[in-house]
Amino acid sequence: MDKLKIALIGAGTWGRAHAEIYSSHHLSKFVAVCDVSEDRAKALAQEYNVKYFTDYEKMLDNVECDAVGIVTPDFAHAKPIVAAAERNKHILTEKPLATSYEDLDLILNVLKGKDIQIMVDFHNRWNPPVCKIKDDVDAGKIGKIVSAYIRLNDIIYVPTKMLSWAEKSSILWFLGSHSVDVLNWIIGAKVERVYSVSYEGILKSRGINVPDLYQTILEYSNGTVATMENSWILPDTNPYVNDYKLNITGEKGMFNMDFSHNTLLERFLEDEASHPDVICKPRIHGKPTGLAYESIRNFIERIYHQEKVLISLEESVAVTKIILTIMESAKKKEPVRVVY
Repeated sequence: MDKLKIALIGAGTWGRAHAEIYSSHHLSKFVAVCDVSEDRAKALAQEYNVKYFTDYEKMLDNVECDAVGIVTPDFAHAKPIVAAAERNKHILTEKPLATSYEDLDLILNVLKGKDIQIMVDFHNRWNPPVCKIKDDVDAGKIGKIVSAYIRLNDIIYVPTKMLSWAEKSSILWFLGSHSVDVLNWIIGAKVERVYSVSYEGILKSRGINVPDLYQTILEYSNGTVATMENSWILPDTNPYVNDYKLNITGEKGMFNMDFSHNTLLERFLEDEASHPDVICKPRIHGKPTGLAYESIRNFIERIYHQEKVLISLEESVAVTKIILTIMESAKKKEPVRVVY
């Protein structure tokens, strides 16, 4: 088989990460990029010597490709997914799969009867400590999981300066989708009921009409109770963009993960003290590596070898439905059952 030809929709920061892997992997060939910003699309296209477009429909109709990477904002995944699926392209999309029941229906309807694969890039499934926890849980080393706690927050820079579209999303879509997927994957059961409360006011005072944070309890079908914290109002002085912690407690043991305050590497300069990234997106001998890249590489390899992708459509649909239920619970201020 020739190299897997991949086109990219979205040329922002994370789109660049996709472009690096598409262009450097020995099994893939980066062929085209599309972005609503012509300057951004043109710049990335010139860097990798590929064609560029501002209309993804035109790109998909005029460029030969086997797969499409979709790296648009959280709320803008459904239409490009539908367009790619209608043309029988394999799809790697950033999280979440969809942010509404209507978009979810559009996606599921277009995928019916299609011999294509779609994977949501929940890259924490390639996160070394998370993978170690999953392996040990599956091996029965802590017995039945009793409780879990996940904390995945962002500094306020993210919704106020990094994202121009924060008001059209939510911390639940931006980071909570990763949180739910990690919990579901490790616990290995369905969420039956959620109870969530939210707080708002800080971002609204800055002209961004979204809640500041959500605190959520998830009840699983196997009896596990999980607590999930998602916020994007941490002070910008926090050492990292993210604040990421995970606890899994079982009948016979416990795991604690502190992904954002590890001391694997401490750097002290004249005007800066920091903990450089050595796990998520580091470079080794000039090569992009780390969990954020490994998920993209794995998609390429599995599609090329005609193997099933590691994250199923059903799992990604569940994440969207759970988050929509969390939002409903926070509005109603009462527990709500998840309808699958």
